[in-house]
Amino acid sequence: MSHRTTDSRLRWLLASNGTSNLADGIAKVAFPLLATTLTRDPVEIAALSAVQFLPWLLFAIPAGTLVDRIDRKKAMIAANAVRALVVAGVTALIAFGSVEIWTIYVASLLVGIAETVAESAANVLPPALVEPDRLESANSKLQAGEIVGQTFLGGPVGSATFAMFAVFPFLLSSVAFTVGAAVLLGMAGSYRPRQETKSHIRADFADGFRWLRRHSLLLRLLTIAGLLSLISELAQAQLVLYALEDLRLSDATFGAFAFVGGAGGLLGAGVTPRLVRRIGRRAVLVGGVLFCALGFGGMGLIRQPVVSAVLFGVFAAAVVAVNVVLATARHTLVPGELLGRVLGVWRTVVWGAIPLGALLGGLLTKLLGSAGDTFTASGVLLLFVTAYALFALRGRALDDKTASTGDGVLSQQ
Repeated sequence: MSHRTTDSRLRWLLASNGTSNLADGIAKVAFPLLATTLTRDPVEIAALSAVQFLPWLLFAIPAGTLVDRIDRKKAMIAANAVRALVVAGVTALIAFGSVEIWTIYVASLLVGIAETVAESAANVLPPALVEPDRLESANSKLQAGEIVGQTFLGGPVGSATFAMFAVFPFLLSSVAFTVGAAVLLGMAGSYRPRQETKSHIRADFADGFRWLRRHSLLLRLLTIAGLLSLISELAQAQLVLYALEDLRLSDATFGAFAFVGGAGGLLGAGVTPRLVRRIGRRAVLVGGVLFCALGFGGMGLIRQPVVSAVLFGVFAAAVVAVNVVLATARHTLVPGELLGRVLGVWRTVVWGAIPLGALLGGLLTKLLGSAGDTFTASGVLLLFVTAYALFALRGRALDDKTASTGDGVLSQQ
């Protein structure tokens, strides 16, 4: 396959993924802001974050198994269409003044279920679109699209339009999800994994789980990712309260705060491939976890808007660097026909830790008295994760280029 062909297919994926992430970013800022018009209880706000990520705990494995059995492009199109319809329903409820806190929870849950399918499909497609030596770059571009969409553009657009009129961000999000589905129609080819025999979906999952259980390096990476996810979410779920109450920001300036975080994440996506080439994946991953700790810990200790925004940018850059290394490790080490199932188990652990971390963060804020104290606690705990990563990844296994077993086994007519 020529570079021109793979570049063309990758561009369609990046365009769709970026647009749907813009929709997701708008919605993920607008939903909490809408919730704060109904309640300021930190546990109820944290519960919304938990509901948004609960599908990753319940449906990531079925979604991963599904995308190992069907055309991954078509799965993304269908999932984006469902998200567009659900958010359109919320738009109508707001317009007619019928929205309640439980309807926000239900809508967030439905959007999250569709997201498990869309994101699982998007994240297992790169090995079918680029050569193995270009995976780091492709994963960085996917991360950049997520950052630009969700925080760099989605956050400010969501908060600014919500401040104007609550219905606007939900309308924009629905339209963007629709565009994300339509764009994929331009990506030529079939992306159904090759299966030698038809098997039961439960047997498919068992194969993926057994493969992951036998791979010690991926299990250590999964442990690091799960701990990072859980502990970061202690603070992340309290971000809106930290900004509005600790920093005294308005709804509109909260979007600007998120914008700085997006800029940091974009910088992280841009420099990670170069850092990996220069110092190796292990150093980038361990250093990334360390800077996550310093970013959140500093935000809790300083609590000054400009400095906190910069530190949030540091956290965002660091977590993106970690995510790029982890994604490339999965693509490099996992056979293409098992990617969806392994990713399903991975996302169940990593994204499933988010609702637990969100609820614990709400309780911790109530106990400690402010969201800023929760950020401090998160930073301290992430230092212990850094120490574990340094110990668990000793040696050069993560940087061994000969460990590749991912072959992107897909039909591409």
